[in-house]
Amino acid sequence: MFTGLVEEIGEIRRISRKGEAMVLSISASFIMDDLKLGDSVAVNGVCLTATSIIDKKQFTVDVMPETFRSTNLNELQGGSKVNLERAMAASARFGGHIVQGHVDGTGVIRSVQRDQNAVVYEIAPSNTNLFKYIIPKGSVTLDGISLTIVKVYETSFTVSIIPHTLAETVLSFKLAGDTVNIENDILGKYVDHLLHYGSSETDDKRSNRGISHEYLSEHGFA
Repeated sequence: MFTGLVEEIGEIRRISRKGEAMVLSISASFIMDDLKLGDSVAVNGVCLTATSIIDKKQFTVDVMPETFRSTNLNELQGGSKVNLERAMAASARFGGHIVQGHVDGTGVIRSVQRDQNAVVYEIAPSNTNLFKYIIPKGSVTLDGISLTIVKVYETSFTVSIIPHTLAETVLSFKLAGDTVNIENDILGKYVDHLLHYGSSETDDKRSNRGISHEYLSEHGFA
């Protein structure tokens, strides 16, 4: 489990690719202090396993085809910057929100606008089904960064970034047209699953179904 508080920006040193499978060699400094073989590391919000520790400044992770197809890791090149976070320690403060590192989809940055001391990013998810978990003032993870949703529109939503977060994450390198990994709040996903477990409804039908007296009665609330 992660918190969405990025520990440092790493750099892709080498990519070994065979079809849609990849091995990423990543240089880092801070997280290398106690990183061990088999440890979980969130790379741009994707939970991966450290498969080798090359030296005190570099480690490798494997990327399987499903991850390649479902995240923006397939866009990485040598020299690309990535957000890094080690799995949360049981004794640490929980400063962000519950992040699994299981990306739900990607989104495209539509615009980047300054708002006094903040920078507002507008994100358009590639999968509209993600909107059922995207609510104003709710939590969302973008490239492994725990953020609060500001506004939700028909096909996009916005987040507001403070200077510290911008300086310490890869968002500072991203422009309109770039992609980000999106992980929705785990609480919303579990509630949705429990309410509809065993239902024959498709995701599209459920996402278009509002709260009604019929819905409440069906689920024992009325």
